[in-house]
Amino acid sequence: MSTLPPAKDGPPSESRRQAAEVGRASAEQDRQQAEDVREVSEEGRRDAEQGRSEAESVQSDTESARQEAERFRALAEEAREMRDQHREALEAVRQDQERLREAAESARTAGEEARHAAEEARQATVASVHATADSMQSTLEQMKTVEEMRRTLREIRDLQKLEPH
Repeated sequence: MSTLPPAKDGPPSESRRQAAEVGRASAEQDRQQAEDVREVSEEGRRDAEQGRSEAESVQSDTESARQEAERFRALAEEAREMRDQHREALEAVRQDQERLREAAESARTAGEEARHAAEEARQATVASVHATADSMQSTLEQMKTVEEMRRTLREIRDLQKLEPH
């Protein structure tokens, strides 16, 4: 994200206002991205809890991703508060531009980290779904085995009824 160049014809307050608007929009976007990442992570955590013991390692990955998303949400909130403080405290156009450039860089970094956390959460969710599918397949196979054993026992019982003692 780049900062706006100082307006040559407009008053310095207009340049500050425009720069503050850009910073505010960036921080809100970062906050929304962080919130989205947190929601995806929470969904992944719930899916992992439905799995069997094979899904426990996936569950810890999901929890880590959720915590990471929560940390990014907090960073976005702090960036928004700092931006509000800067807007009230700025005295000169040069100081305003420098602080907005720093806020833009940290917002870009936070956005990039949020994208990485979202990808990790997505991967954890996919792994959880695979673990659940494997668990369900295993359960189905066990159920088939039990049904086969029941049939065999019924056949034995029926044969014993037919044979005199």
